[in-house]
Amino acid sequence: MKVPFYKYENTVDEHSSISDVLDGDSNNQIDLLEKEFCEYIGADYSIATSHGTSALHLAMLALDLKRGDKVVCSVNSHPNVPEVIRHFDAEPVFIDIEESFYNINLDKLEEYLQENKSKKLKAVLITHIAGITVDLDRLYNMAKLYDVKIVEDACDALGATYKGKKIGSTGADITCFNFSSHLRKNICNGGMLVTDDEKIIKRAKLLNNHAIVKNEGALEYIYDVIDIGNDYSISQLDAAYIRVQIKKQDKNILRQHEIAKIYSDSLADTAHITLPILDDIESPDTLYIVKIDKNRDSFALELKNIGVSTGVHFIPLHLITYYKAKYALKVNAFPVALRSFQQVLSLPIYASMTDKEIKYVVDSVKKVALTRV
Repeated sequence: MKVPFYKYENTVDEHSSISDVLDGDSNNQIDLLEKEFCEYIGADYSIATSHGTSALHLAMLALDLKRGDKVVCSVNSHPNVPEVIRHFDAEPVFIDIEESFYNINLDKLEEYLQENKSKKLKAVLITHIAGITVDLDRLYNMAKLYDVKIVEDACDALGATYKGKKIGSTGADITCFNFSSHLRKNICNGGMLVTDDEKIIKRAKLLNNHAIVKNEGALEYIYDVIDIGNDYSISQLDAAYIRVQIKKQDKNILRQHEIAKIYSDSLADTAHITLPILDDIESPDTLYIVKIDKNRDSFALELKNIGVSTGVHFIPLHLITYYKAKYALKVNAFPVALRSFQQVLSLPIYASMTDKEIKYVVDSVKKVALTRV
């Protein structure tokens, strides 16, 4: 048997929605997606984008990020996080993580903010690993105290909640979603930027289409450009597919809760493996991250050889050649992230997994664990 790390949904609902677009359905799928997404999240405004990275880049544009500005982020993030900062010739500032959930360490973040008060410090960009959040009340209080914006990278957090509110409606200045995130590649691409800030959404909408403005009633080809923007637009086909996915998300999360519980119950006494702390109320269980006490890569390779694909979330950014060289970062500069990276391994978890596939993953992990000494 082969169990991929992720499988996209391909049911009659997706086919029907895409067929409507191909058949010339007059509905604007992008407008509908944005409206329905706001209703699902509980946010005031949204902009659908071509990818999650596009949403993050547009967020930096909306915040008017400039050369020399600084944005703080976790060293345990996908490369697209510091990448969108560097595109403005701004500087990412990396902070180490906490042990349990691999998110940014708020104590270290606050320490940095206390010691580095500057007009150049524009924002904190928070990644919710596996859809699990940090203490957001504390984070938002820090933002007010130190006058920085909060941008949340919710690539793993669609449907996640914090104190009962969905991520995207909890108080961030901007939240960005990715419908085809790292190692969970979908058949389509898409992202979403959401905010409750009218000023931010006005600027984001302007810059979302090359900062083009048109006079109402003028000919279609008459326009002006009043700033430097880009084209982040999502296609009608992608929007149609994603609309179906959003409607299924809460149901999918329930299934992911079931799978996570099966993993935890079945692997509880397995040697050499530390299981994640589960929160089946607020987290969507987008990822199931275990720790392997030694030789993580050989463990993953043996799983791959018997058909089970796995992932790592993420390679710490200070180990990446560009950032290591650019900022002269030392290997031991972020000890918690480094130690975690040497051990973490993400097992397959997605709603369409069959019971047979789940059992095969469990049996395979146990089988490989028996070979450890």
